[in-house]
Amino acid sequence: MTTPNKTPPGADPKQLERTGTVRKIGSQAVWSLSSCKPGFGVDQLQDDNLETYWQSDGSQPHLVNIQFRRKTTVKTLCIYADYKSDESYTPSKISVRVGNNFHNLQEIRQLELVEPSGWIHVLLTGNHKKPTRTFMIQIAVLANHQNGRDTHMRQIKIYTPVEESSIGKFPRCTTIDFMMYCSIR
Repeated sequence: MTTPNKTPPGADPKQLERTGTVRKIGSQAVWSLSSCKPGFGVDQLQDDNLETYWQSDGSQPHLVNIQFRRKTTVKTLCIYADYKSDESYTPSKISVRVGNNFHNLQEIRQLELVEPSGWIHVLLTGNHKKPTRTFMIQIAVLANHQNGRDTHMRQIKIYTPVEESSIGKFPRCTTIDFMMYCSIR
């Protein structure tokens, strides 16, 4: 079991994007859930609103399946959980699995969460500290706090590393004012 890379309270994954080293790729995937209550599904996991959430409606483990159309490099998975708001609905044990399809998923991280509040950053790196290449990611909620049955997840974001230009090495544009000049049109 590993402990997730905790960020300071309020550390938003958008800060990762602003560094120019990663970009969000969740919209390139097809998302599915093991179960959900009406109005509390996939759309709420990706709407950038920390007040909305996915709520499962079935037996554990509760699953979030993220399938890419082609083999994709993934570096970081960010999950937002809030124990103060969700109490027994808050995940306490999560398994992150990767593979080509449902039949060959392998666990690469298992997280123990103790009353989480904020963004949890999970590095999806292999044995050689390189980002993982996969067709599918599955997030399995194995247990909830206070032995809760259903679960809440407020946001999930997936990031891939930004590849260096092979033409030449240019300094990274890190401020918002210079971001519009970071590519040649």
